[in-house]
Amino acid sequence: MSSRSGRNTIIFVLAAISAIVLDQIIKAMIVTFMSPGQTVNLIPHVLQLTYTTNTGAAFGLLRGSGQIVFLAALIIVVLSLAWFFWSRNRMGAWSFVGLGLMIGGAIGNLADRVVRGKVVDFINFGWWPVFNIADLAIVAGVIIVFIEFARKFLSAEGETEP
Repeated sequence: MSSRSGRNTIIFVLAAISAIVLDQIIKAMIVTFMSPGQTVNLIPHVLQLTYTTNTGAAFGLLRGSGQIVFLAALIIVVLSLAWFFWSRNRMGAWSFVGLGLMIGGAIGNLADRVVRGKVVDFINFGWWPVFNIADLAIVAGVIIVFIEFARKFLSAEGETEP
């Protein structure tokens, strides 16, 4: 394993584990200390904790289709892991932060589906569907990977052959 590959592996694993651990710890606290449907104001009119569950995808999409969402998430995790092993010598560190966050978030929500049969959500801005740290990690990871690919694509476009 090259030093770049080893560094990218460490970055990827740390990002994934951080997302999983933070997500699961906070969800455990929500389930332990709050009742379903309960809301706690953290910043009035801006941010609340609301204990709710979701049988669908991120942000309440596809409610009631938990098995389909579970299978899709599992496929995405497997394909993302394959992509990681294929590309760990080809991409920069930020791509692996993004990929690790995506996989960590997906695993965090998959763990909920396996253990509870549904995903625990709790971050509530009032104007957006209630979500969790895993959802946030997935979205942040996708944005990071997209920016890295766009940056790489744009820099490759600027290169000319002699």
